[in-house]
Amino acid sequence: MSRNQILIGVIVAAILIVGGVWWFTMGQGDSGAGGSTSGKLAVTADDRTLGDPKAPVQVVEYAAPMCPHCARMNEEGFPTLKKDYIDKGKVFYVFRVFPIGQPDIPAEGLARCLPKENYFAFVDLLFRNQQKWDPEYQVTDVHGGLVALGRIAGLSPEKIETCMADPANQQRIMASQQDANTRLGISGTPTFVINGEVQPSGAQWPIVKEKLDAVIAALK
Repeated sequence: MSRNQILIGVIVAAILIVGGVWWFTMGQGDSGAGGSTSGKLAVTADDRTLGDPKAPVQVVEYAAPMCPHCARMNEEGFPTLKKDYIDKGKVFYVFRVFPIGQPDIPAEGLARCLPKENYFAFVDLLFRNQQKWDPEYQVTDVHGGLVALGRIAGLSPEKIETCMADPANQQRIMASQQDANTRLGISGTPTFVINGEVQPSGAQWPIVKEKLDAVIAALK
């Protein structure tokens, strides 16, 4: 285990204590509980998004880079979601990392170090190459795997280390996770929130699409 991984593990414990305060004061502005809200979720400057913010339907996806079900959604569902819903102005899409393991934090740190327009391409790279860095695939050198992907994205070795150990990134991720868990009842990935309504955790694309189509039809 590298020194950076040890440092991240120590910092995360402290972040869990203070994260909720930061998120509620600097992030989300709406309120709710019990797995749903009264409307669309508030979007912050820290969110990574696609599509028109004025689209009739808001889709917020809570996912983890090291989650195999999220990788499957990315491969089987996201292309259709983008082509038929986001690009056609029907959906405003928000992606939020909900870590299921420590490696999700440095992985997201790398994505955040890239220009915003390259963020989703790198998330796709992470999903499609889980077997090279994800410990769920019995990878022993997680740090080395992430470094290799960072190099592919054009980051320097120094930048890679800085980004993966960025305390601000760690605080944002853990605060967002705590908010999603305590306010929305989210505990697993992927979880979609469609116009403020939390969908069952782990639902794959056919189920999400069915709900999405129903919401869109009801708005007509």
